[in-house]
Amino acid sequence: MRNLVALLFIFSLAFFASCRRTNTEFVTVALPEPFTTFDTLTTEKNDAAAERVRNLIFNSLVKKTESFDYTGELASDIKASDDGKTITFTLRDNVKFHNGKPFTSADVKYTFDELFRAKGNKSFAFFDTVNKLQVPHIVSIETPDARTVVFTIQRPALKNQLLANLVAIPIIAEGTSPEQKAKPVGTGPFKFVSFDQSQNTVELEAFQEYWDTAPKIGKLRIKTVTDASALQAELETGGVDLAPVPSNLPPDSVKALGTKPNLKVEQFDGSNIQYVGMNTQSPPLDNPKIRQAIGYAIDREKIIKELLSGQARIAYSILPAASWAFSPGTKYDYDPQRSKELLREAGYKNEPIKFKFASGNAAYNSFVQAIQSSLLDVGLNIEVEPIDANTLRDQLPRGQFQLNTGVWIGGNQDPIFMKDLFTTAKIPSPPDVMCCNRSRYSDPEVDKLLDDAINEVDRAKAKDLYIKAWEKISRDVPLYPLWYPSNMVISNKRIGNVKIGPSGDWSFIKDIIVNN
Repeated sequence: MRNLVALLFIFSLAFFASCRRTNTEFVTVALPEPFTTFDTLTTEKNDAAAERVRNLIFNSLVKKTESFDYTGELASDIKASDDGKTITFTLRDNVKFHNGKPFTSADVKYTFDELFRAKGNKSFAFFDTVNKLQVPHIVSIETPDARTVVFTIQRPALKNQLLANLVAIPIIAEGTSPEQKAKPVGTGPFKFVSFDQSQNTVELEAFQEYWDTAPKIGKLRIKTVTDASALQAELETGGVDLAPVPSNLPPDSVKALGTKPNLKVEQFDGSNIQYVGMNTQSPPLDNPKIRQAIGYAIDREKIIKELLSGQARIAYSILPAASWAFSPGTKYDYDPQRSKELLREAGYKNEPIKFKFASGNAAYNSFVQAIQSSLLDVGLNIEVEPIDANTLRDQLPRGQFQLNTGVWIGGNQDPIFMKDLFTTAKIPSPPDVMCCNRSRYSDPEVDKLLDDAINEVDRAKAKDLYIKAWEKISRDVPLYPLWYPSNMVISNKRIGNVKIGPSGDWSFIKDIIVNN
């Protein structure tokens, strides 16, 4: 009996000690899906989960502002020459990599040499396709001194495109490319400690020499929790402290967790876009009237209200409403009768259409079932097919789908993204793989409008061109915008200063605090 009392006493001490955790202990953050690699520079895949981790370990030359413009991150100053063909980046002083190496222009040059050598997925954004040949945007990268990098580009209009593309490029230390997959080294607020591959769990610690003030928390654990029930249990028991944008939790579960005594739920406007993608080369979706019918058949307002608990806003464009190039184009408000008329006009003969989505995601499952029901009601033969997230990620760029749903994260904040999504596809590698124009959409008028918009230096004229392009695209519906998901954050009440930005990236974690 005495031993039992002693054990209980020890247990109670441990429990109360755990309640008085300090900032030097782990804050555990939940990641809703596994990531494939730490190396987002040379990889051939898009991986949203890996990009979230990247935000914590690396910096880029350029970052986005809250209003979706561009400013320096590792660059303290950005200047264009009078002829617009030379962009000079002055680098910040006193920046170090996690291995102690001072950051210099040689690291920037090395990063881009590695990007283009590996022909990773991100490298294609720096090329145009002309007569089936890839023409680089960048003519040269020069480093006249340790604090200066000079990019020479093909033409002045490429400046904005260059800045947009630089946001996604993590700057790595010279000579470290081979080790980045297993042991990433960056200049970001947190440095790598360990990775448990079997559990897809990463441990990081605050980089005390971080140039933009060290994080307020000492250690960070990123824990992959794909199952919705498991994530709820982890949050309630304290196994997870923070769940930013928990896409695997149904909205009603998110709302319910806000009633728990140890948890809080905060809602922020989001700019990412949930969409239905349509393969325009797969019958019967090669008929635009079928695609338009799908648009009119989906009651987005009802889904947002009843299934998403108000945690989203209807989208009429892939661009955020706050974008300088935003235009609603053709609005597909809920109109089932119009949908049925279009199906009759198209001569639809009940051909089956497969609707793929990532399995294991309870939130997706809920609204996909609702969309399927709406489409069945107007006479479309929709077959839902849940599929492993990694398998789906491989299939989409290869066009191995008819309908799918997903979220474009971050890229849609700049109208340049319309070129990636909707112009006649760039030459991919291998040939059947496409980065972003997964719909296989092709229209010469749209190609020209978007090409002219990107090459237009005058923003007012560029805006007019983007609006005309979206008017045409929205009539053809290769991609149907559903809604802008709100950025929901669930956290333990001991976590303070949670201020997530519109894109939903994890950069805000640097500034969270722990209230003891």
